[in-house]
Amino acid sequence: MATADDVHRIALSLAGTTAAPHMDRTAFRVRRIYATLAADGRSMNLKFSPEEREFKAMMAPAIFAAIPNGWGRQGWTTVDLTAIEPKELVAALTMAWEHGRAK
Repeated sequence: MATADDVHRIALSLAGTTAAPHMDRTAFRVRRIYATLAADGRSMNLKFSPEEREFKAMMAPAIFAAIPNGWGRQGWTTVDLTAIEPKELVAALTMAWEHGRAK
């Protein structure tokens, strides 16, 4: 199980990342927002490509799920922090960070 503290620690260790309030969430941004952490610290949203999201949701449906709206069609994915291990969280955040730093 990963925690909100894990999210902060890992995200802020990725080059150029800053954290700031974003509506009722905390947003992590490098060039663009690539992750948002829910206020309750139990879930987060990550920016993947639609294909990456589909693959992750297929392989680990208890952890990854498409956001059911236009954001989801763009690849935004909800992550259940109570179901993901910190090592897997590092990989997921790093993948999303790559999208956040792209032009």
